[in-house]
Amino acid sequence: MNYAALVTAIQDYTQNAETSFVANIPNFVRQAEERINRSIMLPELRKNATTTLTAGSKYLARPSDFISVFSFAVINAAGAYTYLVDKDVNFVREAYPDPATTGTPEYYAQFDGDRAGDDGNFILGPSTDAIYTAELHYYYDPASIVTAGTSWYGDNAEAALLYGSLIEAYTYMKGEQDLIALYSTRYSEALGQLTGVQLRNAQDEYRDGKL
Repeated sequence: MNYAALVTAIQDYTQNAETSFVANIPNFVRQAEERINRSIMLPELRKNATTTLTAGSKYLARPSDFISVFSFAVINAAGAYTYLVDKDVNFVREAYPDPATTGTPEYYAQFDGDRAGDDGNFILGPSTDAIYTAELHYYYDPASIVTAGTSWYGDNAEAALLYGSLIEAYTYMKGEQDLIALYSTRYSEALGQLTGVQLRNAQDEYRDGKL
């Protein structure tokens, strides 16, 4: 299902072609996408990014589309990986109060979040003693089907995307509660299927047995 087909389906289900309603369809779809993105963590919502840490680095800027960390590692010149342990900022500050204390980073913390002109930063402990490559696997919000025209959800989870959009659309219309409840049930069923995919991706059936 591409975006044009989704818009048509929303209008067909709601039988609403009123101008302000149609103008708000992109908002309904984006809200549905955000709802799904915050409910599940699939590999399709995961990215890998690398950057260079110079000697003495204590902070690392977060990617602009960052949502949450999957894994964080530093790689030395020999190619050896050290996976950092997630801690609170206070822990890192207390463990390494002197920024001049250097070594291979062992810990990281979310130092700050998004704000105007800044996407937030991680703090490392200890500060780097050499040049490292930082490798961050993280969850992100993919491009919306509204702007891209197609998306992974549209191709692989169209029921969740459609019923999520219909919930937002009927809420906007102040529609009948029994119909909103029906769409909410259908959305929950579709999301449950995606959750099953998420759980299967987190294990190996050969080693862990069937889900």
